Amino acid sequence: MAEVRVLVYQAAVDEEQLDAVRAAYHVVSGRLAQVPGMLGNELLRNPYDPTALVVVSRWASRAAFDAWEAGAEHRDDTAPLRPYRDHRAGSPFAIYEVEAAY
Repeated sequence: MAEVRVLVYQAAVDEEQLDAVRAAYHVVSGRLAQVPGMLGNELLRNPYDPTALVVVSRWASRAAFDAWEAGAEHRDDTAPLRPYRDHRAGSPFAIYEVEAAY
């Protein structure tokens, strides 16, 4: 089974929202720390568009991610970040399987 990366796009239009996204990210990360199959995550900010952020989470497998996403806790776990989802590119998230890594 290949590891999976899940990208959830976030947006912050000013410093106040950026602080709110950071705070929400830390809350959500604390909640997800004990989820089976979750290997970790990062909050990334685009240096060319400081309003654009992405949370990249690492999962042991697609099955582990799907099991968590299908569970009742999924929406509650991620609720603090939901108001900051970035829909500018269409979908606010993407899922990628790792094809190769060093």
